[in-house]
Amino acid sequence: MLAAAEGVTGAGVARQDYFVRAMQGALGTGHGVLQPDGQRAYFYAAPAFALDGRVRGALVVVADVADVEQTWRGSLPAVFFTDQTGEVFIANRSELLFWQRGGAAAEAEPGQPEVTGRRRHAGHEIWSLRGSAYLPQQALHLSVDLPVIGMTGEILVDVAPARRIAVLQAAALAAVCLALGAMLFIVMERRRTLAEANAVLESRVEARTRALSAANLQLRREVREREEAEAALKRAQEELVQAGKLSALGQMSAGISHELNQPLMAIQQYAENGAAFLERGKAARTGENLGRISDMAARMARIIKNLRAFARNESEPMGQVDLVQVISAAAELTAPRLKAEQVDLRWQPGDYPAPIYAWGGEVRLTQVFVNLINNAADAMQGQVEKVISISVDSGPRLQVRVQDSGPGIKEPEKMFEPFYSTKAVGSSEGMGLGLSISYGLVQSFGGNIRGTNTGGGAVFTVELEPWSEAGKKDDAA
Repeated sequence: MLAAAEGVTGAGVARQDYFVRAMQGALGTGHGVLQPDGQRAYFYAAPAFALDGRVRGALVVVADVADVEQTWRGSLPAVFFTDQTGEVFIANRSELLFWQRGGAAAEAEPGQPEVTGRRRHAGHEIWSLRGSAYLPQQALHLSVDLPVIGMTGEILVDVAPARRIAVLQAAALAAVCLALGAMLFIVMERRRTLAEANAVLESRVEARTRALSAANLQLRREVREREEAEAALKRAQEELVQAGKLSALGQMSAGISHELNQPLMAIQQYAENGAAFLERGKAARTGENLGRISDMAARMARIIKNLRAFARNESEPMGQVDLVQVISAAAELTAPRLKAEQVDLRWQPGDYPAPIYAWGGEVRLTQVFVNLINNAADAMQGQVEKVISISVDSGPRLQVRVQDSGPGIKEPEKMFEPFYSTKAVGSSEGMGLGLSISYGLVQSFGGNIRGTNTGGGAVFTVELEPWSEAGKKDDAA
C-alpha cells in the first residue's frame, strides 16, 4: 500500500473483488461505503505487470460518488443507478439513495418513494409512485444495463407533460379535424352549388343551342333563298341586258339596213363597171373598181362584226379592253341613227394614238356607250342643233365624258333607277332601262357612272379602272 484515501486500508482492499480481479490481470470495478463517515465511493483497480509479464500488484483509484452527483443533482428527470442487489447507489435525488427498488412496500423507509403500481402502455412501463414530493406520481420507467460498471441505469420521466401535450395534440387534432370537416362541408356545398349551377347552365346552353340551331337553320334557309334570289336577279339582269341590246338594235335596225344597203348597191355598180372595163381591155380601171368593191366589203364586214358581237348573249371574261376601240365601235353602231337624225358626233380616235386599256368586258362596255349615245340622241329630239361630244381623260382612274347639247337632266337623283324615263307614256323608244343597265354594267367593272347638268346640256362621266398586270392578279384572286 503506497497511498490510500482516508478510510481505505490495505487489508480491506485486498479482500475486495475488484482487487482480486486486478491481481488476476483484468480491470476490476466496485463500489461501497467508506467508514467511519459513510462516504460512498467507486473503485477502479488496474493490474501492474512486471517485465516477465507477471502481475506484481494493482493500482486502485477511489472516486467520490458525491462529487459526481453534485453536478447533476436536482435536474430533470430523476436518474439513478442500481447495483445487482437492486439497491440505488447513485442518484440525482437524495430520497432515492439506498432505496431498495426491488423490495416490498413494507421495506420502504420513511421519505423513500413507494411503487404502488406498474402497467405497460405501448410497449413501455408506467409506474405509479407515492411518498415523495420531488418525484412524479405517474412516471415512464426506462432502464439500460451498464455491464462495464456493473450497474443498471434507470430514469423516471413524468408523464404529466406528455399527457398535457397529448391533450393539446388531441385538441389540435380535433380542431384540425373540425376545420377539415368544415372545409369538406364547404367544398361539398360548393360542389353541390356548382353542380346545380352547371345543371342550370347546361339547360340554358342546351336551350340556347336549340335556339341557335333553329336560327342557324333559318339563316341557312334565308341564305339559300337569297342566293336563289340573287341568281334569279342575275339571270333577270342578264336578260334585261340582252333585251336592252336587242332594243338598241331594233332602234338602229333601219339605219343599219341603210348602211348595209348602200355598200351593196355600190358593190353591184362597181362590179358592173368592172365587167365593162374588162371587156374594153381597161385592166387598170377594172383593178380600181375591184379595190373599191374590197373596201365596201370590208366596211360591211366591220359593221356586221360589231353587230354580231353586240347582239350575242354569252358571258365574257373580265380583262384588258381598248377603250378607244370600244368607243369607236359604239360610234359606228350608232352612226346610222345619228346620221338619219342629223346628230353631229364629235369623236376623234386619232387624238389618242396610243391604246388606252381599261379593266372590263368589251361587249358590255360597248353596250354602255351605245346606251349613252342613244340616250343623248333621244334627249335632243326636236332640237335644231344636235351635238354629242366624247372625250377620254387618263389618270389614276380613266374618265370618259359623253356630253350632249340637249335640255339637261330633269331629276338627276332618279335617272339611274329602273323604268325611269322622260319619254311620253306609250312611247316605243324604250322602257327606261338603258341608264339603269349601264349603271349596273359599270359597277360590275369596279367603276362608276354619274350624270350632271352643264350650261348647255347633260354630261355623263364614266369612271373605269385602268388595266394592269397587278390589277388583273388582284381581280383574279
